[in-house]
Amino acid sequence: MDTKSSALSKSLSAALASRETRWIRRRLPDPNTSSSDSPLIDFNSNDYLSLANSSKLRSHFLERLSSAPDVLGSGGSRLLVNGRAHAALEDRLAGFFGGETALLFNSGFDANVGFFSCIPQALDTIVHDEYIHASVHDGMRASRVPAGRKLAFAHNSLPDLRRLLSRLLSESEGLRSGGSSLFLSVESLYSMDGTFAPLREIADMLDEFLPFGNGYLVVDEAHSTGIYGPQGRGRVAQLGLEHRVLARLHTFGKALAATGAVIVTHTLIRDYLLNYARSLIYTTSLSYANIIAADCSFDMLTDHTAQHLANRLFELSSHFTDTLRPLLVSQNIPSTLVRLPSHLQLASLSSTPPSPIIPVLTPHPRPLSAYLLALGMNARPITWPTVPKGKDRVRVCLHAGNTKEDVDRLVDGIVRWAQETLSQREREIKLVKGSRHSERERFLESKL
Repeated sequence: MDTKSSALSKSLSAALASRETRWIRRRLPDPNTSSSDSPLIDFNSNDYLSLANSSKLRSHFLERLSSAPDVLGSGGSRLLVNGRAHAALEDRLAGFFGGETALLFNSGFDANVGFFSCIPQALDTIVHDEYIHASVHDGMRASRVPAGRKLAFAHNSLPDLRRLLSRLLSESEGLRSGGSSLFLSVESLYSMDGTFAPLREIADMLDEFLPFGNGYLVVDEAHSTGIYGPQGRGRVAQLGLEHRVLARLHTFGKALAATGAVIVTHTLIRDYLLNYARSLIYTTSLSYANIIAADCSFDMLTDHTAQHLANRLFELSSHFTDTLRPLLVSQNIPSTLVRLPSHLQLASLSSTPPSPIIPVLTPHPRPLSAYLLALGMNARPITWPTVPKGKDRVRVCLHAGNTKEDVDRLVDGIVRWAQETLSQREREIKLVKGSRHSERERFLESKL
């Protein structure tokens, strides 16, 4: 069917053209920069532990695959075919993460949509960090909770959260009496800013404001899994909060180099999800090969391979910020051109290991990213609507497989780009001033 001149074509083309003029049109990256054999240094992917390139994990996976009774497909929805490998992995993960039970999903996106679309009930309230992932927003949008009871608090701001909870309690008899529930959604490590949620303080605040136990903390551990906590169990386990969190989401597609996700929760929540979570019920489940791959990745956690890689990752993360921070100052790079976010502008005294996600804030993320690409480094620009307006950045993701020399090249590239950009601006200003002076002279001459 020819749609070139149709109303649909005009509407879609206009929307894309609008994004093009605002420099926010999304496109798939060049596959040659995304493959494992790319000559580019990877500062882009979420493969934090570099397990995707691990010969040990690859060999282990192929060995397991060769002896597995089931490999191809999965047969359908989990409610039609409950594969033995799927059930065994859920049992393993419930024990590994210290939960009552676990439920697999095809992705972290599906898990968040499934949970938030059905678990909060019509009279309940959902409170979330303003930077919570899009999947939580999609889940909330599909839920029965009215729009007026889905509220955000300022990113990681305990004072703002306290004000919001105080207001909600004053307005809702159900919350005060325990007749309705409040769900509080956060990410343990935020994917764009590399900031950590104050999980213990949030859990304490929920207990303080909702003493009847009707306040429920839900934590997305997608970017913490495999890196933080004992054997990579995440920050909830690192802080000993396992029994104070209603549900934890762990994904396999980032540090674990696999596919899929799991929600660790209580039996009642699991049973309800099996009956009402459409993103679980109406889709073919992960293939057996996917399950085997995830299981092999968790072997890397339990045999302490991942812990050694995580320690290496922390060293590189500290080296990057500790090297870039003073150079931006000593080279007189204005903060309006390049800067680290406020939580990284001072040397950290925190006992929490650093984040491998480091935003390099700049109003010109695409030119900086292109400059680094020309130097053989892949660090992607991130702009609105993925991040708030005015907070554009090049998002640097470090990996255990990077070297200190790689990181030093990245720092040098960022500083050199800033210096060359400043020099170019100075030349342009001089040209403009010179042009204006000539115009003034010509004006004065014409009056003689």
